[in-house]
Order: sequence, then structure tokens, then C-alpha cells
Amino acid sequence: MVGESAPVGWTLPGYEHVQRLGSGAGGQVWLATHLATDLPVAIKYLVPRLHEDGNFREAYRAEAQLLGGLDSPHISRLYEYVEGPHGAAIVMEAVEGSSLRALMQQEGATSPEAALVVLKGSLLGLAAAHEVGVVHRDYKPANVLVTPDGVSKLVDFGIAARSGEAARAAGTPLYMAPEQFSGDPASPAADVYSATVTFFQCVTGNRPYPGANAIELMAQHALGTIPDDEAPAPVRGLIRHGMAKNPADRPATALEFLDELEQAAVGGYGEDWEERGQQKLVTLLALLPLLLLRTAQPATPAATTSIATTVLGGAGVAPLTAAGVGSAVLAGAKAQRRGLTRSTTAVIAAAVLVLAGLFIAAAIGGHKPGSSALPGDSTTVNGGTTLVTPSATALASPSAGATPTTSPSATGSATAGPTATAAGGGGGGGT
Repeated sequence: MVGESAPVGWTLPGYEHVQRLGSGAGGQVWLATHLATDLPVAIKYLVPRLHEDGNFREAYRAEAQLLGGLDSPHISRLYEYVEGPHGAAIVMEAVEGSSLRALMQQEGATSPEAALVVLKGSLLGLAAAHEVGVVHRDYKPANVLVTPDGVSKLVDFGIAARSGEAARAAGTPLYMAPEQFSGDPASPAADVYSATVTFFQCVTGNRPYPGANAIELMAQHALGTIPDDEAPAPVRGLIRHGMAKNPADRPATALEFLDELEQAAVGGYGEDWEERGQQKLVTLLALLPLLLLRTAQPATPAATTSIATTVLGGAGVAPLTAAGVGSAVLAGAKAQRRGLTRSTTAVIAAAVLVLAGLFIAAAIGGHKPGSSALPGDSTTVNGGTTLVTPSATALASPSAGATPTTSPSATGSATAGPTATAAGGGGGGGT
């Protein structure tokens, strides 16, 4: 059957399709190899009928343009957005590693040094986004990946918005800044807040606020005492500043917060804090029972086409051709492919679902561009569910996203609990 053997009736030429990673109403996600470079990638194939809607296609291109401008080793990269006669596809970086959520579920609290390393890497990713005016709006443990060498990457910009852009409430209530609940304009300071909440959970093993639903959490984030005394003394000031109730009292950007992190880390844990923290993460990842990549035969394509045009290439990444991929990418391509195909500890990032929220929400709920509400909008949700209310930017909720159907998923099972948010990777409590 086409749905089982190949992506939505067609395949992007120039790739060997290895394994389907997930599927949903919006399309399918495949692990593939770019034949000219041997580079492992993840390809999101979108439902053709959505591509046929001209207004919808233009809106999607605009969002792809926003996210395609991101270029950082601490963000899962968008390589290409491709359109052809049969539909559209997104080519993303395939990331080996585990989500911070899975790591904490297995190990509980990490050492302060390890937590600081995770925070630093993801703040570097946020800083790159903030530099080009992009606000993530859904920073949480499920959207932070830790690679086997102890490096953290930020994924899933599915509900991102431009800084200062009018926006309605969006995010995951367990980690949302107070102003996100009231729908203030998108602000980098909100990302700083969410990153600090995640850091608090990483270093203490507990979330700062235990609200059972979005209403309780809104009150706790806005009015609750910051429980910094539960954290080690050297990082309490970092937590108080990053979780300040008033965004004006927080670091304005991730880059500003990074400077403060460095000072706190060196002052509290010495000059070698980062090396020790990274080594701790390497050890934890080695012990973590990562989901296994099943050995799979290459997919049999239902149809191929040579008339596929790259509409957008990610920042700093040329379209994937032998001559176009940068030397640094090519240098590690073969080694990365060996790690993904030979090693049984590879986990492919659910970051391949980045950019897909708008398509998937429309597929499920029949949303049309310009309508006042998005399918799956929710204002009364469990604290672990990604919350999206009608937005002028038409950025849709990851909670309406594709449900992974196979084990490789760096952000955990989408069916792990009643609060699952598949595309955002936030199953089992939205962490």
C-alpha cells in the first residue's frame, strides 16, 4: 500500500527513504539519506490537498521563511522546503540523541553542572532565534534534545512568532510566562522564563508550580512565590532573575541571560563546570535505554518526480547537492550516517515536525487561512497540553500534530498520557 510503503503517493528525488517515523492527517515523516552527500535527513511530506490551496500555501511559505532564517548548531536545522507537482516536503536535520524530558523521566534531577550545560546550549539556540526576531514560545523539556556528546539542541518552532507580533495565548501552561497567558505580544523575555522553569525542573527534579490545569497554573505563574530555595545556592539568583513575574525584570534576551549563566556557573562550580557537566550528560545518555531504530529496507516509492523545486533553503545551508552542502556538514555526514544506521541508540528528533502545525491543524479541522479560530484551540486544558488560542498570526497548535507511529522519537511517546501533544513532543504531561 502507498501509505505503508512510500510517502503520500510521491517521493522527493535524490533521497533513499529508509524508514517511516510517524504519520498523521497532515502527512508523514521519513528518515532518509541524501544520495549525493550521504547525509541523513528527516523529510516531512505534506498532504497534497493542503498544497493545492493557494492562500494556505502562501501563508505556509511565509512561516517557512521565518524559520528558515535560523542558523545555529543548537537548533535542528531546516535544509529545504520543496514544492513539486504532487505536493510539498520539508527536509530537516536528523538529530541523534534523547529529549531532556526522557532523560529526566529516567534519571530525575541532574547535577547542577549538567543542568547548566543543557540550559546554555538551548539558550544559544534561543539567542540565534532572538537575533533574527523569532520567539519560540514553547520551550519545555520535550523540545530540548541532548546528543550523545552532551550537547543540547532546541527543536519545534511550530508556534513561533516574530518578536513584538500580536499573539494570543500559546505555549505549554506548565512552562509559560505569565504574560503568555494574557496574550501579550511575543517577547524573548517569555522564552527566558520558560527556559528558567525548565532549568529549575532539571536541577531540582520538580516543576516550580504543581497546578492541575491551565487556570491554576496561570495564577501560580503570575502570583506564586518563586521556589528558588529548592535549588542549589549558586543558581538561585539565576532562577529568581529568569522567573521574574514582570518581563521587564528578566533578562531581555537569551544572549543576555547567557552572560549571567556563565558568571553563576563559574562562581559556583569553578572554571571547569562545563566540561564536568557535559561529561555527566554523556554518561547519562550512555545509560539511558534509548529507543531503538528498527532495521528497515528502503521504501518502495509510489511515484517520483524530477520537477521538484527548492522554494526555501535554511540559513547557512545550501540546497542539498554534492557541491552545495558546506564542507563542515559534509565532513560529518558519513560519520553521522554510520551512527544512525549502525548504532542501535539513534533517536530521530521530532523536530522534523517543525513548521507542520499549520498544515496539520487545517487537515484535522478544516481550518481555512484567515478564519478567526484554529482547529483544536483550547483555553481550558491540562497544564501539560500545548495551549493555543486564536491568533492573528495563524500559527497552529502542535497538539494537533502528527502522531508518531514508530519508536524513534526524541521527544517521547505521543500516547504516553492524556496530555499528549504529538507534534510538540509533549506527551505524558507536556514536559
